[in-house]
Amino acid sequence: MKTLYMVSLGCPKNLIDSEVMLAALERAGYRLVASADLATLVLINTCGFIRPAVEEAIDTVLTLAENKEKCPGQLLVVAGCMVQRYGEALVEELPEVDLFVGLDDFHRLDELVADIESGTRCIVTSGAADFLMDSRISRRIATPPYRSYLKITEGCNNRCTYCLIPSIRGVLRSRTISDLTSEAVQLEQLGVRELSLVAQDLTGYGRDLQEPADLVLLLESLLEHTSIPWFRLLYAYPSGISDALLQLMVQQPRILPYIDVPFQHASDTVLTAMNRHYRQADLDDVVRRIRSQLPECAIRTTLIVGFPGETEKDVEILRAALERWQLDHVGVFQYHDEEGSLASALSAKVSAQEKKRRYQLIMEVQAKISTQRQHRFVGRVEPVLIEGVSQETDLLLEGRSRFQAPEIDGCVYITSGNVSPGDIVPVRITEAHTYDLVGEVIAKSTNA
Repeated sequence: MKTLYMVSLGCPKNLIDSEVMLAALERAGYRLVASADLATLVLINTCGFIRPAVEEAIDTVLTLAENKEKCPGQLLVVAGCMVQRYGEALVEELPEVDLFVGLDDFHRLDELVADIESGTRCIVTSGAADFLMDSRISRRIATPPYRSYLKITEGCNNRCTYCLIPSIRGVLRSRTISDLTSEAVQLEQLGVRELSLVAQDLTGYGRDLQEPADLVLLLESLLEHTSIPWFRLLYAYPSGISDALLQLMVQQPRILPYIDVPFQHASDTVLTAMNRHYRQADLDDVVRRIRSQLPECAIRTTLIVGFPGETEKDVEILRAALERWQLDHVGVFQYHDEEGSLASALSAKVSAQEKKRRYQLIMEVQAKISTQRQHRFVGRVEPVLIEGVSQETDLLLEGRSRFQAPEIDGCVYITSGNVSPGDIVPVRITEAHTYDLVGEVIAKSTNA
């Protein structure tokens, strides 16, 4: 019997690639198992954009390589961004791995595994990838069946100085509206009730296509051709958020009042060094426009502290901006030099100790803001998508409100109610904490 154990690292965009590989291996007769000890093939889909992600990937490979020694005949396959970034260099560094697969060939992993005895250990094109999936390529959904992701583009044209995405995943490549709509219809037929749109830059969608296409037109098509109740927007570049997009969100409650907008910083000096195509005043304007048109909209962002040349004044500008913006969710990262990035050549490096201090400062500022923002929900009734039994205790159920994205934000702990995973039900919020809410189901309804 051919059995498969899979580890998918990194972001939801990477998870979609993992789902494509899983479908390919299932076509070849592999059956998914819950333990590497039971597998005849172990697959690790890696992230490779930043040093901590590469370190996590290497640690995972080494751990599973040790396990392989106890499982005679087991194959170890490593795929994804780390492979695309480092290519053949990995063959010598990780001799335990039977096959490395880059970003242009992962969709035909069934063929590559069948040919593994040919002696070729690394299948990767040089330079950036240029593969673009479409709705004809099968995915084996790895998320719970009631939620999934739709990757609308590959690559990126923004060229931030700290980022290697263009050199790994290539330039912006958009799928057509008709193709994406077709995939959304397929996902709805599988039971998906929350569909999160993902890309490196959602608002860049369609700029490379000859036919008229942008995020608004895509959303209109998805709304027209499916009845999926929840659409969520992740990773929108700040300068691309148009009034037309906000107006569509106002008019269409199926597009959740939630938007992930990576700001990265608030200081004009740091934003310029990062090659971000906006300034602090533009960010102020984005927040103002979102809040004026969608007062309840949850705004999520990511920030980088410790960028080369960042000063105490820059950190103070960032702190003051957070106080002014009152954002709902913020992820903070400490800057790391990435070999090959323009930022790695910049001088005035910030020490590891100082980066950690700045990280803790910004996290503490945002924690207070998040707590205050969360308390506005107490006493309100909010629709909640039920995820199932809580990961914290089997005495509680767990779900997410419209204002909480899967995997990255907090959740709603549910103390009472007879509901099932995938239900969207009204929940009265009774408690608020820094990241999570607590509530009770007041009636069962799956038509929200």
